[in-house]
Amino acid sequence: MRSTPRQYPVILLGCLTVFQLLCAGFFISEFLSEVLGLRHWALPFAWREILQVLASLGLAIGSVTSVFLLRQSRRRMTVMQRQLRAASVAFHNVMHEFFDDWDLSPSEQDVAMFALRGYANREIADLRGKSEATIKSQMNAVFRKAGVANRAELMGVFVDAMMAEGESSKSGKDTHTTIRSAA
Repeated sequence: MRSTPRQYPVILLGCLTVFQLLCAGFFISEFLSEVLGLRHWALPFAWREILQVLASLGLAIGSVTSVFLLRQSRRRMTVMQRQLRAASVAFHNVMHEFFDDWDLSPSEQDVAMFALRGYANREIADLRGKSEATIKSQMNAVFRKAGVANRAELMGVFVDAMMAEGESSKSGKDTHTTIRSAA
């Protein structure tokens, strides 16, 4: 199986972690062998010094690389947070465009937003201080104006619109208007 370029940092991090563990293991074994008197081999002083220097370099290189990879991960996380915020704003804008196109009243818009967030009629009624019958009536008005039969279809309208937005930005076509007019 071949590694992809995106897997290289993960593979590098894994190798560095193993290398750092080996270097730390070397120092721990040195310490325990001296303190507990477990040393059964005689390693020339020069070789011990070379191994200690290499293990120290390994730990230092691993630490520097870990800091580099951590900074890179934080940058990626910041970019993803920005993209998520942009997607959230785009979804909110698309949702309000549909609400305007469907000529929903402010109450119907509130009820539709709660429904899209997954709240049940009883929960929406409690949050809005209205009766469940009122919420049910407003939900039916939203479904009628949107041309859908249930909450799943209502959510589907927005998912389709967002997917069409993504496809149109890739292809340069304006599919948002088509989706809106189809709904």
